[in-house]
Amino acid sequence: MADHSGVTADSLKTAILQRLEAEHVEIIDLSAGCGQMYEVVIVSPLFREKRLLARHKLVNEKLKDEISKVHAFSQKSYTPEEWEKKTAQ
Repeated sequence: MADHSGVTADSLKTAILQRLEAEHVEIIDLSAGCGQMYEVVIVSPLFREKRLLARHKLVNEKLKDEISKVHAFSQKSYTPEEWEKKTAQ
């Protein structure tokens, strides 16, 4: 399927790694490859001491160009410590 938004999973991952200093990124393209719907998991030390809303605002600010080009963007944000605890379960 053609990439209509110009945003790919790879370009999104690169942006997240660079702009959010992410230690771990998971991206699921829910649009069957057309680049319109993404679900992401971001693990970054930048999220420390930030509540959920502040984390989402930070992600939205850093990825505003990419998010504006897609139909749906869903995020889950964790600190490295939260992610370690979650994945150890």
